[in-house]
Amino acid sequence: EGMAADLVPSAADLPRGGAWLFVEAGGDTEAEARAAAEAIVRAADVVDALVVTDPARQRTLWRIREDASGTATRMPDGSEAWPGWEDCAVPPARLGDYLRDFRALLAEHGLRGTPYGHFGDGCIHVRIDFDLLTGPGVARFRRFSEELADLVVAHGGSLSGEHGDGQARAELLPRMYGAETVALFERVKGVWDPDGLLNPGMLVRPAPLDADLRFTALPREPVDVAFGYPADAGDFSAAVRRCVGVAKCRTTSVPGSAVMCPSFRATGEEEHSTRGRARLLHEMLAGEVVTDGWRSTEVRDALDLCLSCKGCRSDCPVGVDMATYKAEFLHHHYAGRRRPAAHYAMGWLPVWLSWAARTRTAGVVNALASVRPLARLAKRVGGIAGEREIPRLATEPFTRWWRRRPAAGEGPLVVLWPDTFTEHLSPSVGRAAVRVLEAAGMRVVLPPTLRPASGGRVGDPRSRAALSLLAARRGRVCCGLTYLSTGQLDRARAVLGRTLDLLEPVLATDAPLVVLEPSCAAALRTDAPELLHDDPRAARLASRVLTFAEALARYAPDWTPPAVNRPITGQTHCHQHAVLGDGPDRRLREAAGLTGELAGGCCGLAGNFGFEKGHYDVSRACAEEQLLPSVQEAPEDAVVQADGFSCRTQLEQLGGVRGRHLAEILAEALDAPEAPEA
Repeated sequence: EGMAADLVPSAADLPRGGAWLFVEAGGDTEAEARAAAEAIVRAADVVDALVVTDPARQRTLWRIREDASGTATRMPDGSEAWPGWEDCAVPPARLGDYLRDFRALLAEHGLRGTPYGHFGDGCIHVRIDFDLLTGPGVARFRRFSEELADLVVAHGGSLSGEHGDGQARAELLPRMYGAETVALFERVKGVWDPDGLLNPGMLVRPAPLDADLRFTALPREPVDVAFGYPADAGDFSAAVRRCVGVAKCRTTSVPGSAVMCPSFRATGEEEHSTRGRARLLHEMLAGEVVTDGWRSTEVRDALDLCLSCKGCRSDCPVGVDMATYKAEFLHHHYAGRRRPAAHYAMGWLPVWLSWAARTRTAGVVNALASVRPLARLAKRVGGIAGEREIPRLATEPFTRWWRRRPAAGEGPLVVLWPDTFTEHLSPSVGRAAVRVLEAAGMRVVLPPTLRPASGGRVGDPRSRAALSLLAARRGRVCCGLTYLSTGQLDRARAVLGRTLDLLEPVLATDAPLVVLEPSCAAALRTDAPELLHDDPRAARLASRVLTFAEALARYAPDWTPPAVNRPITGQTHCHQHAVLGDGPDRRLREAAGLTGELAGGCCGLAGNFGFEKGHYDVSRACAEEQLLPSVQEAPEDAVVQADGFSCRTQLEQLGGVRGRHLAEILAEALDAPEAPEA
């Protein structure tokens, strides 16, 4: 109910504490479909109803139903629940009596459960908060299962109303069929399968229902890890246990702006799905099948094609965050060992780009990269795919442009985050953002480059002239994204710690941090507080992070953006979809007259992923799924929006198309000459 109220506001008016009935009705016209739905609702004698005809809201409501088997595995207080009694059914006329007895039995055993379907058929799916990790908990699971089996039979029901009996029900079948009938089953099986080779232990001569439980092999104590895993009480095993095999990650296409799981759609292989990777991590922790722990090459190879798009964080019904699990694994896998070349070439990208800027050699680097033999050598040494082109460095970084412009504006103070990509590769995005934010009435400053002890303050002129100081006395803020994505978590902690030191003057105010690169914003909002879970400043920093559109919505709510009045195409950034949300962006585009929807999925470049040797084919397949077709099929006058540097690079290198950040689109419209009056 809480999920529905959040996603569909009018659902908050529906009564709480009862059952939800989802009805899909069709007709030749919308009026006929509505009439059909209302007729079904009346026949069901419901208390209240909501008829939804908007396709986007319909998808939202149906997602609640489709994700129920996953979302029900977490109780409202965050504790775990399991499908230990999943599929019983009674005659629909007996459903009310059965549910009352079922609830009483739950209370008697001190258990809680969330039923989610299919009441119309008298078939109940439910997740129950069994303790399947301790001996007493497993014993209670057995007692409850035996008593519930008797209850189902007493109501004339079936222990398996929709799916098979399997090991979970086979031991209980004599309670429903009687011992003589089950003995007959056994004799029939003996005729056709005398050696017991076919599906042994599932229906006849079954294994006990509490044998071979999935979690018995997992470590009893939390594993020593780098991230805090706040949703799982710091327990990496519990984080891995989140996957219950719903397999939404194995879909061949995704609706709307959904993302998960691009690597599975590109390869079609289970090991490259979120579920497959979670299962391998489970086996790694159990140590029975995967026996070499964090050093496992099987787990490493399965995680290698994870794009770290974070789509599973939002699209998976139980919120599996494989990007974080991958970073954690790589951190341990390469501890004390030499890493792949790409981890040094692209993981340390902020360092290399900063050196090029300080030495003012960006032009030289660009010239050398344009020489094919030298570019091939550089890519081979750096572990970069030979099919890729090396992006050009900006000859004037964003902060150098910033320092030579006069201070401007009054109004609400916002701190614009100079991320690595905006600073060194796409400074036009930063310049456009400053233009739009100031036009909306804000005063834009950059983060301090001096530690508080040296006197740095928010908007201090000394921050604008910091290059005149000794390098040892200054620093640059960084979200640590490239270190996170390559699993260099010790380095990421150090970089984020330095960033928090520099930002202490900002955190002492109520000024927001406006981050233009969605992946950097997501890293600051989620990864930073989870990695620096022992530093309260990280949580304060995360709470200050705003996207470009969020800043305009919050600090310039009455500002009217320039009218672009053109169709738009492109792709919602995967981190925008998974972590940040795109509601403010949608409203800003609408206000600017940008019509149409952005595609879902992932661009496939995904930071360092698409540049790494061996990833090009998967990277291209991801782009060809939604991004490239959406641009190729768009109207000729469509604006191509791509807020992430990776998305823009993928569009340029694979499609020959220039994508632009939303800030660039609006800034261009601000600077366009007004049309003459008729």
